[in-house]
Amino acid sequence: QVQLVESGGGSVQAGSSLRLPCTVTITDRTSGAFYCFGWLHQAPGKEREGVAAIDNSGLTTYAESVKGRFTISQDNAKNTLYLEMNKLSAEDTGMYYCAGGYGRNCHSFNFAKWGQGTQVTVSS
Repeated sequence: QVQLVESGGGSVQAGSSLRLPCTVTITDRTSGAFYCFGWLHQAPGKEREGVAAIDNSGLTTYAESVKGRFTISQDNAKNTLYLEMNKLSAEDTGMYYCAGGYGRNCHSFNFAKWGQGTQVTVSS
């Protein structure tokens, strides 16, 4: 069993930055580890959509809307995934979910599991 817990959300001004951490915890020794990870964003009134993904080789994929502004990374020693968000705008407001997947599915933003989410509100 794998648990994904994201945090770091809050209210910020447009143009500022936030760094969201996601702690990955394996609670069952028999469970397999995710091959890749990523982040989902759900704007108010819209469906969840993938914004970033990374696999164990370090290959990353970003949604067009966040390219050049967001950076996904992972610290295996700390079992933590991160999403660095820069130049935030009101359109970035919403829930952000840490997610995991198998194989290379994360690069198409096809995740097997995600956390409870953390709220990010950007004011202009």
